[in-house]
Amino acid sequence: MKSGFSIRSLRGRNNEGILLLVIIVILVGMAVISPGQMSLSFAGDIIRSGIVTMALALGLLPVIISGGMDVSFTAIAVFSGYTVVTVMNSSGVDGRVWPFLAAAGLGGVLGLLNALLVARYRIETLVATLGTQVIIRGALLAFIGSTYLATLPTLFDSVGATSVLSLGGSPINVTVLVVLGVAALVALLLSRTTFGRSIYAIGGDREAARRIGIQVARVQVGIYVLAGVLAGLGGMVHMVVSRHASPFELVGTEMNVIAAVVIGGALDSGGRGSVRGTFLGVLLISLTQNSLVRLGVSSYWQSFVIGFVILLGVAVQARSALLAVRRPQILEEAGA
Repeated sequence: MKSGFSIRSLRGRNNEGILLLVIIVILVGMAVISPGQMSLSFAGDIIRSGIVTMALALGLLPVIISGGMDVSFTAIAVFSGYTVVTVMNSSGVDGRVWPFLAAAGLGGVLGLLNALLVARYRIETLVATLGTQVIIRGALLAFIGSTYLATLPTLFDSVGATSVLSLGGSPINVTVLVVLGVAALVALLLSRTTFGRSIYAIGGDREAARRIGIQVARVQVGIYVLAGVLAGLGGMVHMVVSRHASPFELVGTEMNVIAAVVIGGALDSGGRGSVRGTFLGVLLISLTQNSLVRLGVSSYWQSFVIGFVILLGVAVQARSALLAVRRPQILEEAGA
């Protein structure tokens, strides 16, 4: 009994222990296959490629915990970031901090559109966000612009040139501190606030949550506005890190972000998920991508392997959730 308890403790509530073990296995495999690739610059590349994915995943996490799905977050991210940069270029107004706040605010407004469709009109979340994704992308290209901006405003671009440290010649942009700060805030929000507990309750059983007095529609509005805010912030982080602005980027990468959240333990059925698990999910995908690049694997095989890792991770989490549901039923039947 004691042994079983310790194994479950190591595994973690959302299988974080298993995820960490998989990451260690991949690292050991890389060390055996190509020991010369195990360097500080390799670690730096993993962090750099995971910053934007983590920023977007933090906004998606509460949506999935609540039992919903959002595929519009990349469209919101690109719209918010590109619009702010375009306004900065046309007006001549520059800055380091306020563009991030402006993009986050614009993302929140766009997230409100999702909230209206889901909370007010009760449209299925996947259908609603598919619709808003198309609308937002169309509005961006029709009214804002479709031009690739090779340079950013001077002060804003200086953020992209600022690093907090360099790992083996691979600079880590200062925005990693912003993303880590947001991760800490989201973790506190989910675990220490009434709003966070309401998100888990809605994901676990929406009708039961309603019966105990939770204002489901109001909480859903908060969830999708928060998702929009963090998507807008993620879009700006992407443009700072890449040091250019394009209306055609990010959209199409939704699956990597969704997979990172789901692999981290948040199931589309709702009621489960954590920032820690999401962090490990992002790390696993970023590690896999960078390992394949370092090993010289072709892009076709990269897609295949990454898809296999995603499918395997989702399957493990789904199986774990199924066993968690069946175990209490078996115990209940045995007691009867």
